[in-house]
Amino acid sequence: IFTYMARNMEPTRGFHVFMRALPHILEARPKARALIIGGNAVSYGKESKETGGYRAMMEREVGDRVDWDRVHFLGRVPYADYQSVIRVSRCHVYLTVPFVLSWSLLECMSMQATIVASDVAPVREVINHGETGLLVDFFDPEGLARQVAEVLARPGDFAHLGPAARARAVAHYDFDTRCLPEHVKRINSLAPRAKPIALSR
Repeated sequence: IFTYMARNMEPTRGFHVFMRALPHILEARPKARALIIGGNAVSYGKESKETGGYRAMMEREVGDRVDWDRVHFLGRVPYADYQSVIRVSRCHVYLTVPFVLSWSLLECMSMQATIVASDVAPVREVINHGETGLLVDFFDPEGLARQVAEVLARPGDFAHLGPAARARAVAHYDFDTRCLPEHVKRINSLAPRAKPIALSR
């Protein structure tokens, strides 16, 4: 099982790139199945002019090159279901243009997913290629497909990535020990004469 997730299936989050890679992945790994989480609207970019949105547009583009019985569009799912999907994923694909990093990437790292992601600046802030994940050219669907197929074929060779990704996520982005204290520190620095906010749990 390999996975892709975005709030909505749209170009800003590389949905078109994933779909163009899909035929190559499924051909290389005949028993693989894709689980796709996300709505069929737009969160960040322009709406598709095609009937049925970007999903329908890309389904038409890749057409009969894909065995659709092995591709499962799950739509938007409850949080617990999303976690369950990531836990069974052998390879999780995260794609984005240079834009705000998705919280889902950090969560997938914390769940020890083996991640193949686009090699863009915001992603490089959290993933070091070969250490905490694998980076590929956003504009190279075939390169993405080769990397995903390699992970699916030889998961043991990449088993170190998930634990390392979790360690990085916890060390730098844990809410209680990193993010909340830093937010409080910054808020207090903006109003030095006011009564400082104190952390309490």
